[in-house]
Amino acid sequence: MDKLIIEGGVPLRGRIRVSGSKNAALPILMACLLAETPVRLANVPRLRDIRTTLKLLNILGCESEFEENVVRAQVVLLKPEAPYDLVKTMRASVLCLGPLLALLGEARVALPGGCAIGARPVDLHLKALERMGAAFELTSGYILGHCKKLKGAHITFDFPTVGGTENLLMAASLAEGETVLENAAREPEVADLANFLNACGAKISGQGTSVIHIQGVSSLHGCEYRVMPDRIEAGTFLVAAPITGGELEILDCPFQELDALVYKLREMGVWVQEDGERVIVRRDGELTGVDVTTQPHPGFPTDMQAQIMALMCVAKGAGSIQEKIFENRFMHVLELVRLGANIKLKDRTAVVRGVPKLVGAPVMASDLRASASLVLAGLAAEGTTEVQRIYHLDRGYENIEAKLSAVGARIRRAPE
Repeated sequence: MDKLIIEGGVPLRGRIRVSGSKNAALPILMACLLAETPVRLANVPRLRDIRTTLKLLNILGCESEFEENVVRAQVVLLKPEAPYDLVKTMRASVLCLGPLLALLGEARVALPGGCAIGARPVDLHLKALERMGAAFELTSGYILGHCKKLKGAHITFDFPTVGGTENLLMAASLAEGETVLENAAREPEVADLANFLNACGAKISGQGTSVIHIQGVSSLHGCEYRVMPDRIEAGTFLVAAPITGGELEILDCPFQELDALVYKLREMGVWVQEDGERVIVRRDGELTGVDVTTQPHPGFPTDMQAQIMALMCVAKGAGSIQEKIFENRFMHVLELVRLGANIKLKDRTAVVRGVPKLVGAPVMASDLRASASLVLAGLAAEGTTEVQRIYHLDRGYENIEAKLSAVGARIRRAPE
């Protein structure tokens, strides 16, 4: 198990390129199960979750190659079971449920794992698929699903679930008739999946809005497709410049998908500007605390909550962060306090009062985005910070220490 050792206090300066989106690539990889001919995906990030997904696809009967951020995938002989040994490490594994039901009429999928940031039940997925004609039972830690043929339905989600919307997009693409999804997730990664499916011959419209229409087709074919850039990695770099007092040029930044974050950064006193194919970001004077509430897209993303909290730790005055998506997503608070932060937590609200400086200390990551916040705080802190259990970080950030080193960070990986 590795850790990151950071000598903080160095302003970051230079160019940094955003990798492909993990949260877009994972459902798109699952959707490769639906294609009858080969798929070629570009801009796929080299991450642990991606490799786990490729192992799962291989078990399900889809052979793949992964080289230089390009995945080539081809279904050979589809099988209905996603075993616990793989699914337990990664939440997105449940996304094979829709494709398996659509193609085979049966699925045996282990209940998923992933970061321990709160309950993320799959009941919304199952209730929606039941409307399309599937039946389920839960036994021995597995979801057992079966159907004769999925049929289009009018489905209104109780909550705009990202995974549920993605599962239904895949299942409905090969269902009989039209499916309408209301209160659908509007995240850019959902739209990227829909765009990929359309490139494979699906008939989907309305992606990026709360109402999506899917007209089922008899089959899908392979295609060449480029995965969108990772907006959360881009957002993390947008925080890295002002928290260190530096200036970064961010390439391949999905700027239009970051409106809520950029609005709050500017409110804090950060200068952010899109300039052609790059985004320039720097601290513009003194930082001030703001109030943030996480919401489904296009609101402030829960995946950026921990990172903006790190920035507020070194801002003037106080601000509050209200977490409305995941109930356990404040586990990084105590670790930031170890670095000298002043944060008071009550229920699902954190009140952050800025301090003159953070001071390096050993800290432990509890989940993916918590890891990023601790790295950011370590870059700003005086002295040495050791971030332990960075296997969480490796699930979502491609070569982050190399990217940060290239813009001046004193950061290195070492065995714990």
